[in-house]
Formats: sequence, C-alpha cells, structure tokens
Amino acid sequence: MKLIHLSDLHLGKRVHEYSMIEDQKYILQEILHVIDAERPDAVLIAGDVYDKSQPVVEAVELLDDFLTALSHRGLQVFLCSGNHDSAERLAFGGRLLDQTGIHISPVYGGKAACYTLSDAYGPVDIHLLPFVKPLHVRSALKNDGLASYTDALQAAVDAMNIDPSRRNVLVAHQFVTGAARCDSEELSVGGVDNVDASVFDAFDYVALGHIHGPQNIGSERIRYCGSPLKYSFSEAGHQKSVTVAELGEKGELTVRTLPLTPRRDLVELKGTYEELTLKAFYENTTWQEDYTHITLTDEEDIPDAIGKLRAVYHRLMKLDYDNRRTRSDTQINGASDAESKSPLELFSDFYELQNHQPMGREQLEYMQRLIEKTWEDEQ
Repeated sequence: MKLIHLSDLHLGKRVHEYSMIEDQKYILQEILHVIDAERPDAVLIAGDVYDKSQPVVEAVELLDDFLTALSHRGLQVFLCSGNHDSAERLAFGGRLLDQTGIHISPVYGGKAACYTLSDAYGPVDIHLLPFVKPLHVRSALKNDGLASYTDALQAAVDAMNIDPSRRNVLVAHQFVTGAARCDSEELSVGGVDNVDASVFDAFDYVALGHIHGPQNIGSERIRYCGSPLKYSFSEAGHQKSVTVAELGEKGELTVRTLPLTPRRDLVELKGTYEELTLKAFYENTTWQEDYTHITLTDEEDIPDAIGKLRAVYHRLMKLDYDNRRTRSDTQINGASDAESKSPLELFSDFYELQNHQPMGREQLEYMQRLIEKTWEDEQ
C-alpha cells in the first residue's frame, strides 16, 4: 500500500509580514503533480493545515481547492488537526466529507478515529489522533494520573485497542523526543511536550506532523515529513520534499522522498553593501525574487540600507549587521532571538544583563519550576 505523507501546510501563514498564500498555492499544485505521478492509495496530512485557529478566508479557500482536487482523483485522504488548527472548526462537516473519501479527525473524545483500507496483503488500519495535551486526555479518559505528554499519549494509544496482527498506521501531530526543531515551530517550556518514541511501538508507520525539518525518529517507521515550504531562515538549508511510504507484508516498509521546488526560495546572503549590490547587478541569479535575509558586514551603518537593497533584492525580509559593534553588543536581540530560545534562557539573559552576572544554580532551578508550573496551569 502506497501512502503520501504531508504535514504542516500552515495555510495563511505570514513570514516577516509577507503573505505566503501564492507560494502555498504553487507548492500544492506541485504536490498534486507528485501525486499524479505516484498514484498512491491514500494521502496522510498530519496536522497544522492552517497557521491559525481562525484562518483567513484565502487559506480556507485554498484548503477547499486542495481537498476537492484530491477527492476528484478518487483518493482516500486522512487528516488530523495540529496545534495551530482548531480541532472543532476543522472537523465541521467531517461526517459528510467521509462519504467523499476525505476523513478528518474529530475532536478527541477518548478514542481516535480508525479507518480500514485493504490491499493484496490484507487490511491496513489507519488511526487519526489530533494534537492533544495531557489535559485533553485526562478529561476524555477520566484519568487524573496522566501527568506527562508521554503518559497521555500512551493512554490514548492504549484506548485504540490496536490489533497487532494487522498493519497499523498512525497519523498524529506531536513532538517526539529527539526531533530537531526549527525557529518557525512553537517552543514549549523545558521540553514538557516531549513524547517518548516507545509510545508508537504498536504501529507499522507513524506519519507525524509538527516538526518542519524532514527526519526519522530512531527508524524510518516513525517519521516527520516536514513542511512543504520554508517558514523561517533556520530552514534555509532544508530540502523540502514529499514522503512516500509503502507498506508490504506485515513488517515490510520502504520510505523515500521526492523533492519539492518552491516558487520562491528563502535564502541568506552575507557581505558588504557594495559586494551584495554588485553581486545582484552582475550575476544572473534568482535571489532578487527570492525571500532574502541579508547580513551586512560594513562597520558603519548604511543609510536607508533596507530601502536601497530592496531595489535589487525585491523580497528582502530581514536585514542584520555583523561587525565589531554588533558582536560586542550585550543587548537581548529581540523577537528573532526570542523565537529560538526557551523562556528560561531569555530570563537568564535578562537577569545577566541587569545584574552583570549569571543566575546561580538555585535561582535557575527555582525559575524552571515556576515556568513549568505556569505552563501546567495553561493546559
């Protein structure tokens, strides 16, 4: 059985205030070309379909177009909600859509939805588990003893009553311990959302969403396919792709990837103002139309540098300086730094800036407990 694994479409997303709708529309067409060439039995979409729980109209229309195109191809589509989605909104009309082959995970109520496909080797059970926190599972299963994400996910899996003699596929949206994160993903305090991979031992393939960089966890049996587009400059070096998973007999699995080429790339350039303007003038590159992060190495600030550079790099998203002044600057770097650091790291930076000395071990432990308690109260 051949499965196409997608996740983290983040339809409607804005990156440094640039709308990505046109780029998303283009990449979904590229994905449809891949699907037409591969002729899979099913498409798995592992959450974060939208970028916000209340998506913009253009994002809703784009998802409608994509799901309609998949349905017209006679494909079975299995979709679970992610942490950016509203499970309730995404599941609206789900029972009607079931009749068209579009299967969307309902709001978690104690048991994950399960659908069965068949091939020459027999049945394949496909389980849909929307993004859940321990609070959701505790409430649904009436079990107050589920303290951690691992405990909660293990309880949710146990409630599925999986038949180990059959091939089982899970579509889920969680952070599995050991996965490498990017700046465009939501960070949690102290890694409290980590799920141990052992929770998924019963499955022949686990189609995961949440992490934007394509990667296996332990083996190709547990896989993040990654986002189809780059949503932060920490992903500039990624090769985005579509994951194809093929199940043979029980225990037989092959996984491969097919590259995706975006309409516009995210690129990082570094050099002096003169070097970069001459580069754009003399070299025949696509960088002038790509989304660009430029780091200037000039020792003196260039007046209206961002305006001048946008005359040749038309989609300049971000401008930084790297020189003696910035390397000696002890200030906290603001939003871009906040995206890549945990709350404890940010508070530690602030403490050291104000007190000219780092926090002690007892202070760090106390602050970590306080942050974790605040996180738990929000669940």
